[in-house]
Amino acid sequence: MASTDPTPDTPAAATGPAHGQTRHVIVVPPDVPMVGLLGARDELLRVLERAFTSVDVLVRGNEITVTGAAGEVALLERLVDQMTAVLGAGQPLSADAVERSVAMLRAQANGTGADRPADVLTMNILSSRGRTIRPKTVNQKNYVEAIDAHTVVFGIGPAGTGKTYLAMAKAVQALQAKQVNRIVLTRPAVEAGERLGFLPGTLTDKIDPYLRPLYDALHDMLDPDSIPRLMAAGTIEVAPLAYMRGRTLNDAFIILDEAQNTSPEQMKMFLTRLGFGSKIVVTGDVTQVDLPSGTDSGLRVVQDILEGIEDVHFSRLTSGDVVRHRLVGEIVDAYGRWEEARPRAAGATGGRKR
Repeated sequence: MASTDPTPDTPAAATGPAHGQTRHVIVVPPDVPMVGLLGARDELLRVLERAFTSVDVLVRGNEITVTGAAGEVALLERLVDQMTAVLGAGQPLSADAVERSVAMLRAQANGTGADRPADVLTMNILSSRGRTIRPKTVNQKNYVEAIDAHTVVFGIGPAGTGKTYLAMAKAVQALQAKQVNRIVLTRPAVEAGERLGFLPGTLTDKIDPYLRPLYDALHDMLDPDSIPRLMAAGTIEVAPLAYMRGRTLNDAFIILDEAQNTSPEQMKMFLTRLGFGSKIVVTGDVTQVDLPSGTDSGLRVVQDILEGIEDVHFSRLTSGDVVRHRLVGEIVDAYGRWEEARPRAAGATGGRKR
């Protein structure tokens, strides 16, 4: 993408930049549709204006004139370059993608990030039924790359960060590429503050609510008609964690979801199911433990036990990686602040819990 001086007949050239400011004209290549870059009804342009409040943005034809502090102008130019690269790769842009791109570029400018937004947003994992599954943040990209590079990966982070969804996409990808012969999905059957034991039905009926999120994700990634056939053949297995005891799983992609609800003994049991040609991904949120009071979480303990062991990787995601509604990330942060304040409050009241 080229950057040129504005032509004399533009309003920006007539007035000139204010003292301490700079002006650049970004010329968008003619093969890049401006509606794709700026959004329907200029939706993405509004995102740019909100993200760069100190920069004036003027669009005329395929030229974008930006005026402001040199650092902000340069950052906005890099953002438009990245947006153009994403469009050039055949990917549509959304307001969320642009906002995340701004965050990545600001992290680069602060020396805390190295990934280009276009590299993150065009990293396709799996295409199914007209939609493509891909990471949306740098941490998600690093998590996906860790799954490729390591035998055992732990994805730890709050709700909505895509831990399980991306792991399942990688599992389906590995199955389709014949890197593994089967997928094994498991969860501990621990109740989240509710009691399902008195529900009517068979054992399968009682267990099914725990495993339903895994079935839902499978239906997003595979032809629903093929899932019963694959499960009947044992190519895909969805089962409670207790069913893993005593087994050795070879040539399999194994996912343990909601791992914060395992005991240390259950975690050890699960990890030692690893057989030849297999890969394990363990996901969970250590802030949402539903175990009985006094029971340690296996996901918390395992970080101290296995940290530093070769071919075992811990990927940690944060509220910034939440890909649900914007409020979910803010809710996660609010609860985090509340949890941090509790010990101080307890100490100030003589150690009593409220």
